[in-house]
Amino acid sequence: MAKTAKTEQEEPLEKKLWKAADKLRKNMDAAEYKHVVLGLIFLKYISDAFIELHQQLVNQVSEGADAEDKNEYIAEKVFFVPVIARWNHIQGRATQPTIGKDIDDAMDAIEKDNPSLRGVLPKVFAQEKLDKASLGGLVNLVGSATLGTKEAQSKDLLGKVFEYFLGEFALAEGKKGGQFYTPGSVVKLLVEMLEPYEGRVFDPCCGSGGMFVQSEKFIESHQDHYKKNGKTGLALNPSDRISIYGQESNQTTWRLAKMNLSIRGIDSSNVKWNNEGSFLNDAHKDLKADFIIANPPFNDSDWSGELLRDDARWTVLGERLVPPTGNANYAWIQHFLYHLAPTGQAGFVLSKGSLTTNTTGEGDIRKALIENGLVDCIVNLPTKLFLNTQIPACLWFLSRNKTNGGFRKRENEILFMDARNMGFLVNRKNRDLSDADIALIAGTYHNYRNPDGNYEDVAGFCKVATIEKVRELNYVLTPGRYVGLADEEDDFDFAERFTALKAELEAQIAEEAELNKQIAENLAKIIIR
Repeated sequence: MAKTAKTEQEEPLEKKLWKAADKLRKNMDAAEYKHVVLGLIFLKYISDAFIELHQQLVNQVSEGADAEDKNEYIAEKVFFVPVIARWNHIQGRATQPTIGKDIDDAMDAIEKDNPSLRGVLPKVFAQEKLDKASLGGLVNLVGSATLGTKEAQSKDLLGKVFEYFLGEFALAEGKKGGQFYTPGSVVKLLVEMLEPYEGRVFDPCCGSGGMFVQSEKFIESHQDHYKKNGKTGLALNPSDRISIYGQESNQTTWRLAKMNLSIRGIDSSNVKWNNEGSFLNDAHKDLKADFIIANPPFNDSDWSGELLRDDARWTVLGERLVPPTGNANYAWIQHFLYHLAPTGQAGFVLSKGSLTTNTTGEGDIRKALIENGLVDCIVNLPTKLFLNTQIPACLWFLSRNKTNGGFRKRENEILFMDARNMGFLVNRKNRDLSDADIALIAGTYHNYRNPDGNYEDVAGFCKVATIEKVRELNYVLTPGRYVGLADEEDDFDFAERFTALKAELEAQIAEEAELNKQIAENLAKIIIR
């Protein structure tokens, strides 16, 4: 009998590149290595795009084209890459001891010729602790991938690589790395629920820019909406439908955001950096946004609230309510509300404690938000979604006008959803939401607020509660207090469930035993020495 050929699914490019690049890291911290790798990937991308257009212009010299004219590239929205920064030049010097300085010089040259990139690109390649042989190997590795050609762009190869690397670096860095990275499934859920088809999108703590990228992806994937509404002219170009505004206080993270947006051709001119942050130095003081999508730092106690006691933002529809200085959660809520347009909507992540707290005036602020009809929806999230914290999280959705915002009138209602049991374990420490989970949660919200929606309460998952009911429960917004318990399934098999739980526990015990064994062996080596 002939052997059946074993077919293996080819590993995606981003995973292959990550595995190879991580091997070259050696003893360098992920936080520093991140800028080395992502900087090279960005350089390869813009060089690929430049060279492809450069070759076309060379072939059109007889027609008056000039391959070294910067304006030719500006017209095609391609970055101009000077000779010393072109990838063939860089890769040709990969084995030279000066390769680090060569790349830094290349980054400088690109910034001089492209004003939108000034102050953005990393110049970290000449530092002594970066092994030059490893750097040369990394150059050759990145050089093996085609990232910036029209064909590669159509497949979003660079976008996939960049996003995957951001996530892997966030995992490698742990808590610190997670500060600039919101899990892709959470970003997608926020965007799918808010549906930012057109208007001003604002994120005042934008990290690496994931909210903006996903908003553009949303438009690209919902072309039918524009066709149905007779707006086909601009539908194919998301940048014509939305404008983005952002702010970030960490300069290195802001640089990542600028690169992340540039590789997708997204205008990032209104994504600002200052080290004071959105509270002390609001870079968009006069902005009234149609959509605010954000994941601010959880329970931030060091937000300089004591310096802002008289700030104009601490007013909820005419009522003066100052947030506590020891926790920024409600300061963020009021900051978002301050920047919402008259029919604007906000969706953001906060710690679950924000739903119940009564500390130093937070309960009064929550009461005012509820009584003024500003809270539209609350979603309880599963645990283990976030890389940087184990604090339970939830999603808040605010709407400035629940009586005339293009949806049905719902000023006396709040939708509660409990999604704690959704998602799947990626590993012992991390959980993720599936596309089906996202579709269910977002679809439930749309059915609730849309005039033609067919919403129904589902025990244990979703419930529309009146303001009167929320008032009875002392303005607590925890979904579990409203949705009730799920109906028990008739086919629940206790023995099967017990066996599965036992297997999980045994696997965990075995893993911990192996870890303890390794620790003991390492200690023994130290003692012997």
